[in-house]
Formats: sequence, C-alpha cells, structure tokens
Amino acid sequence: MDQWIALNRDNWDERAQPHAESPSYAVDKFLTDPDFLSDVVRFDLPRLGSIEGLKGVHLQCHIGTDTLSLHRLGARMTGLDFSGAALEQARDLAARTGADITYVQAELYDAPQVLPAGEFDLVFTGIGALGWLPDIHRWAQVVAHLLRPGGRLFIREGHPVLWSIDETRHDVLAIRYPYVERAEPDIFDEPGTYVATDHQFQHTRTASWNHGLGEIVTALLEAGMRLTMLVEHDSVPWNALEGQMDELPGGEYRLSDRPWRLPHTYTLQAVREG
Repeated sequence: MDQWIALNRDNWDERAQPHAESPSYAVDKFLTDPDFLSDVVRFDLPRLGSIEGLKGVHLQCHIGTDTLSLHRLGARMTGLDFSGAALEQARDLAARTGADITYVQAELYDAPQVLPAGEFDLVFTGIGALGWLPDIHRWAQVVAHLLRPGGRLFIREGHPVLWSIDETRHDVLAIRYPYVERAEPDIFDEPGTYVATDHQFQHTRTASWNHGLGEIVTALLEAGMRLTMLVEHDSVPWNALEGQMDELPGGEYRLSDRPWRLPHTYTLQAVREG
C-alpha cells in the first residue's frame, strides 16, 4: 500500500504550484476579496448552516482554498494533507490573507497520531478526496475518532456512479471502472491535471479506488456515526465528462443530454453518536 501512497504523493506534490497558479482555484480572488469563498463551499452553504465558532478540521485539504473558506465562515480551522508542497501553498495563502489556520502534514490514516481525539466539532472533506483512499472503513474510523460526541462530518463528493463512467464514450453512459471498493487500485497515467496549465508533469501515474455509496454510509454507521443528510446532485464542480457537459453558473457542470440519468455528486452529513 505504501507504494501507492508514495506514487500519489509525488503526483500531488507536483500539482500544488500549478493549481495555486490556476484561475480554477481563484487564489487572486481570495487575496483581493476578504469575503470570497470557494465554489465548492459556496454551493453547500444552505446545507452547511452556521459554523461560527466551531473547531473544524479539513481532511485532504490540498492547497487550502476550501479550508480558508470555512475559516471565513467563522470556524477555527485545521487542515491536514499528505503533500508538503500543497501545504506550502496553503500556508502561504493563509499568511497572505491574515487567516489563523493550522496546517498539519500527515497521511489521512495517520491523522489520529497527529490530531487530538474527540475535539473537533466539524470534519470537512471536499470534492475528489475519497478516491485516493484504499479503505473507506478506516477513513470512517478516523472521522469518528476526531469528532467530539455530537460533532458532525460534512462532505460533498463526486458520485461513485460518475467515477465509474467511461469518459471516452459519447453515445451512451457506459460503466467502465469499478463502482465498489476493491483491494487493488485502478492505475492511471495522464499527462496533465484537472485545471488548465502549461506545466509539463513528470509524475503522471496515480492510483485510485472507488467506494460505493452504500459502502460509505455503512462504514460511517459502523464507526458510530448517525446519517443526518444525503442529497444527490445533478451537477459537478469540474468538467467531468469532456465534450458531454454544459457549464453552469457558479463553476458547476451538468450532463448535456438528459442529465437526470446520472447522479453527478452528493452531499452527506453524519453526526457522531454520544
């Protein structure tokens, strides 16, 4: 398993600066507008509710734009990521905006060794995080370990049905990749990243795992969490199927042809039982 983590870390280390420089992450807007929020956080504001004064941790925080957005909504935030290069960008953004955010470098499953147990009111995980984890049950145990009784997990993710779609087919929606978790990852070798950049990547191979929606919910229930929200959406905050999606306001994309056929993303909230 360590080989896959190392493979992915090399890739994410190399992505950090191109992502920080890309308009997609809107770092310049964070610097010039103290009220600016990331598209990902803004999308879920009606479901997130007030987080004023909550102690929160953003797992797999990458360069920290969602973390900073949660800070701007009043939460006392910590960000965790396994990429040192990404955290350099996150710390720089926090410093340049005057945000008091703590960043910790660790692999997700090592979070209990570097973060306090049972002290967080909010665990947040954003788009595109879970697919880098090989074991969804261990992830759920980490979440429950970090939360205080009554604390909540809040996550928006790409739908596992979307992750399983063959993106090369334009005539039908065809399942190509696994829907459920498997021990062995899918290995991809792709020259770029999901934002526009001129950077020529050297670390192009990645390993990823899909997790079915039932697996995710069951893992949380078995970890002592109670599901309080599960909303499926017909939009996604990136162009997930090139040539098949329409761009919507707010940085979202939707399948052009009969979008009701495909769950694009979901928002889930769960509370740790006392």
